[in-house]
Amino acid sequence: MTLKSFMEYFNQILQYHLFQINQTWITPSSLILFTLMILFFYTFSRLLQRVVVRNILSRFQLDQGTQYNMLRASHYLIMIVGLVVAFQFVGIDLSGLAVIFGLLSVGIGFGLQNVASNFVSGLILLFERPIKIGDRITVGNVEGNITAINMRSTTVRTLNNITIIVPNSEFISSQVINWSHGDPKIRLDVEVGVSYNSDLETVITSLEKVAQESPEVLKEPKPEVIFSNFGDSSWNMQLRIWLENPYEYQRIRSRINCAIVKKFRENGVEIPYPQRDLHLRSSLPVPIIDKKQLDDPKE
Repeated sequence: MTLKSFMEYFNQILQYHLFQINQTWITPSSLILFTLMILFFYTFSRLLQRVVVRNILSRFQLDQGTQYNMLRASHYLIMIVGLVVAFQFVGIDLSGLAVIFGLLSVGIGFGLQNVASNFVSGLILLFERPIKIGDRITVGNVEGNITAINMRSTTVRTLNNITIIVPNSEFISSQVINWSHGDPKIRLDVEVGVSYNSDLETVITSLEKVAQESPEVLKEPKPEVIFSNFGDSSWNMQLRIWLENPYEYQRIRSRINCAIVKKFRENGVEIPYPQRDLHLRSSLPVPIIDKKQLDDPKE
């Protein structure tokens, strides 16, 4: 086979009619061109994001979540433009987009409802911003920091450094606790029980000093000591403190608990053990019944 005949045969393969969309025949060459165009716009989007982050966004005082949302929105816009241009190169006009949505609706009817729901939920998360990159969230039984918001799912890195992939629809349809949304300050309530024999003023003063001596506790809002209720074997007290950083609240709670134990020991305040009172009494005498009485009830 000569080179000319090989090229003609290869050209016939590239121009082979596979299927038709919107009165336009799709050939292997058009599929290759379509794929190359999509790859070009994808690469262009990634390079543009690096340039924007390095030379533009780094000069502004923007938080990580805002930068991420801007980059994701620009990436989606570029890819949509690339998709339109790729269809034009293939030979399908803008009405071909209606074909895509028609195919998508058919796919949804065959079980892609969750994919479409997660995609729309991802767009809502990016633009409405109920959560953003770097937020500490609790959804269901999962607590961790958000590291990525993608088209279908959101990546959460837990406190145990375990990555969990959560569908975007979970953040829209379920209750989500966002520790960092809006004002990042949080109130931490530390509960402790003290003996009924303790001096109440000493207890309150000791708890106030623990809050004042802790560098993580904010001075404003001012810490409070609350006498919450009377327990079975203790006065139940509550130390309410405010923290600037919600990410360290568990470690701060541990340090506050240790400081309370030390301060109570210094001031002679007792943290009682759980107590239960047992009342014992002698048993009632059991009457002795004669065997003859059992045999003859009249006697």
